[in-house]
Amino acid sequence: MNKLVLYGAGGHAKVIAELAELNHYAELFFCEDQPSKSQIWNYPVVSKIDDGEECVLAIGNNAVRKRLAGVLKNTFVTLVHPKTQISNRALIGEGTVVMAGASINTDVRVGKHCIVNTNASIDHDCIIEDFVHLSPNVALAGTVSIGEGTHIGIGACVIQGIKVGRWCTVGAGTVIIKDVPDGCTVVGNPGRIIRK
Repeated sequence: MNKLVLYGAGGHAKVIAELAELNHYAELFFCEDQPSKSQIWNYPVVSKIDDGEECVLAIGNNAVRKRLAGVLKNTFVTLVHPKTQISNRALIGEGTVVMAGASINTDVRVGKHCIVNTNASIDHDCIIEDFVHLSPNVALAGTVSIGEGTHIGIGACVIQGIKVGRWCTVGAGTVIIKDVPDGCTVVGNPGRIIRK
């Protein structure tokens, strides 16, 4: 395959680099605006990339990924770990990364530049909008909708039919049993809004 640029050089970028290796990318580059190191493992860290190069936004911050997706003129690739369970009827948008152990069931739609992290589970007919991060061990029951830019914390659960709005934060271990409006922070079991 062609070379791949990982836009980012932190811990999340290293996980994506190993994911890229598993997807048979042999020539990898990390990119950071002001690099603090010249290489990670045996791969170089550069300060800019050329337009049109294949790229993954290897940054965990949802708002930063959205900003970069709007300004970079690159071809964004989708990376899926070989040890996942993904329905042939699921759709996954460009630039999204799906980590080891994730399960994505039938008629799920995952948007662009999302992170479906280690062992996350997305059941049937869910809609995951662009720039969402589902942390490790998140569990979404059927027909759940997650709005743009929302971050669901590690081990959180959302029961069936729930809508979580745009740019929300759901705390680690939270259990969501009712709809969440846009821009809210929710924690606890059952989940309660602590910030709007």
